[in-house]
Amino acid sequence: MKAMIFSAGLGTRFKPWTDSHPKALAVVNGKSLLQRNIEYLQHYGIYDVVVNVHHYADQVTHAVKENNGWGSKVAISDETGEVLETGGGLLKAKDLLQNEQPFITLNADFLTNLNLHDLIAFHQQKKALISFGITDRKSTRNFLFDKDSRLCGWMNSVTAEKRISIDKPDLTPKAYSCVVVFEPTVFNLIPQRGKFSLVDTYLSLAADYPIFGYDHSGDKLVDVGKPESVDIAESLFQ
Repeated sequence: MKAMIFSAGLGTRFKPWTDSHPKALAVVNGKSLLQRNIEYLQHYGIYDVVVNVHHYADQVTHAVKENNGWGSKVAISDETGEVLETGGGLLKAKDLLQNEQPFITLNADFLTNLNLHDLIAFHQQKKALISFGITDRKSTRNFLFDKDSRLCGWMNSVTAEKRISIDKPDLTPKAYSCVVVFEPTVFNLIPQRGKFSLVDTYLSLAADYPIFGYDHSGDKLVDVGKPESVDIAESLFQ
């Protein structure tokens, strides 16, 4: 099984570090976010990893080479020309990821101890096209699920914006964990091109294809999106 770690973002919420470094190389207890996610994947037997780069791309590439991929085979997907967001980044890396097996994506700035074996088993049980981790944590932006955990929509609680793919009553909001299992056939179905978010892809496919949320509330999870969240991460991940 292969995996992709999204590491190309500008990290605007993580200044001043990102004025001169990529966020993926921010350090939590002596290890970069990128290293921690590579080692997280290794724990589940995944050693074939794609990392996309844009912001201070040379630093990420150098860190990967200098550390021999921290024990994994790491391929670089170069987005130095234009940052493509998660969806565009995934599509650009198609040739590096595509084979007969499902693959995993992670965000470099999320740390979690979600059990990938359990997520993959859930994905297989549901016969899903896409399955991703979700929790009950507080968030202003949430995906909406029916009682069977099928994705039906998205909402922003601050702006009251809603995007409904399957109109059902009593939808439950859950926060996105950014750990995702995809079937390789997804590359033939993604309608978007250029720069776009995976959120757009999920919502455009949800009505016609099985996309499910795997609730792992109670697991460790930190969005290391701001400098102050490093202290929280360091208290949870040694």
